[in-house]
Formats: sequence, C-alpha cells, structure tokens
Amino acid sequence: MPRNWKEEIVFTAIMAGLMVFVMVCYNVVLVQGFTEGFLLNLIKEYPGGLLVAIILDLLIVGPIAKGLAFKYIINDYMKKNVVLIGITISVMMVLGMVSCMSLFGMIMAHNLGGNVLATYGHTWIFNLIMALPLQLIVVGPIARGVLGKMQAAADKASAPQEKTDKEID
Repeated sequence: MPRNWKEEIVFTAIMAGLMVFVMVCYNVVLVQGFTEGFLLNLIKEYPGGLLVAIILDLLIVGPIAKGLAFKYIINDYMKKNVVLIGITISVMMVLGMVSCMSLFGMIMAHNLGGNVLATYGHTWIFNLIMALPLQLIVVGPIARGVLGKMQAAADKASAPQEKTDKEID
C-alpha cells in the first residue's frame, strides 16, 4: 500500500495507465474488431479515459472503496495479512471503476440511445469480466511490485540517514 502522496501518485499512474490501456483496447475490439481504425481509436480514446480514471481513482472511487473496505469488510484477521487487504481493496476499486468508466465509455461512444439500462448492464458485465482478472492477476501485481521496489529504495536511502542521526545522539 502507498505510504505517502508521492507513492500514491506513482501507484495510481501505473495502475490506471495499464488498466485504461488494456480496457480501451478491449472495448475498441468489442465494438469494431481489429479494423484499420483500431490504432487511431486507441490513441484517441486513451488520454481522456486515463484522465478520467486518475481523477476518479484519487478523488472519488479510491477514497470510497477504501473507506467501505476498512469499515465493513476488513476485519482484525484480515489486518494481519496485507495480501487480503490488497485483494479486498482491489476488488472494491474494480467494482467502482467499472461502474463509473462503463458509463463514461457509453457517453464517449454516444451509446445512450435505446434501452440505456440494458446497454449499461451489458457494458458493465463485459467490462467486469475483463477488468477483475486483469487487475488481480496482471496489473495489480505489476503496480505493487514497482511500489515495493520504490519503497525499498526509499527505506534504504533513509536508513543511513537514521543511523547517522542515532550516532550523533
């Protein structure tokens, strides 16, 4: 888990960057297949999706998901195992982000005609089917691995400073 704002930004950038990239590819392929316009649509959709995902993650979905997870789901047993906490928050985040980003995708694709609820439900379930395993098996471990290395480097850099401070006392 990120320990400070800098780590939160890096973790979110990796997580959102990879998730949005794969999900935009997935949704473009679902809608149009691998056509000549695939790459153009990917380039066109990615920046807006990434911006919205980062804002949602940092300001809305992230705080709500973490708050609900720690208030209602994570118990004392789970607090002893950071992996369980990470999985719980990841699942909550995917549920929130899929809910928001499915609507965002429908708006961007001008897909609000007909039966909007049925279209949203279809979009939501297809996105969840891809996003949950993607997050738990691929993107989450990558982002946590990078964060772990970043934290280890920060701890290593601050360790000699702490030792020096103790030696001075």
